[in-house]
Amino acid sequence: MEILRTPESRFENLPDYPFAANYVDDLPSYAGIKIHFVDDGPRDAAKTFLCLHGEPTWSYLYRKMIPVFTASGHRVVAPDFIGFGKSDKPTALADYSYQAHMGWMQRFIDALQLAHITLVCQDWGSLIGLRLAAENAQRFDALVVGNGALPTGDQAVPRAFHIWKNFAVWSPWFPIARIIATGCVRKLTAAELQAYDAPFPSARYKA
Repeated sequence: MEILRTPESRFENLPDYPFAANYVDDLPSYAGIKIHFVDDGPRDAAKTFLCLHGEPTWSYLYRKMIPVFTASGHRVVAPDFIGFGKSDKPTALADYSYQAHMGWMQRFIDALQLAHITLVCQDWGSLIGLRLAAENAQRFDALVVGNGALPTGDQAVPRAFHIWKNFAVWSPWFPIARIIATGCVRKLTAAELQAYDAPFPSARYKA
């Protein structure tokens, strides 16, 4: 497996993202794959907010929410999925699957021994996080879902999803920041747009 790591220089001086970088790279069955996560607030807090981003964002998405949670005395853990943010990026499409992401996140919450979790999730963070909660019910206390769901397979996949999937797979042009900007209620600043583009120096980082 060929893995790329985005240079740290790409993440310098990001607006509203003062959080220290944390990494795990010794997950069982995935040793050597580096997962980045924000870990803010008291480690012995009664509640842990697990914030899972969607695609094509990263933990930067939660930069405004993290301080609100920690100000209330809670711990916040916000990982970057493999392929996103400051986490490692395998270069082959075949390296990624829904099940692979589930395996990475399962081992991640096991490694951190997370408990009394309030899941905050959106988009693909919901597809992964809600199944994670269903399979680890003893670890989760509450769910907060935005722009997400956990399909059961009983209904047809919406046409809009097929259109998005075809674009993501086949388009030679995949403008990360512009895609994110179309889903925002306010206009992002140039610095914020640059922050969303930061993890991806070239197309090779976007598998």
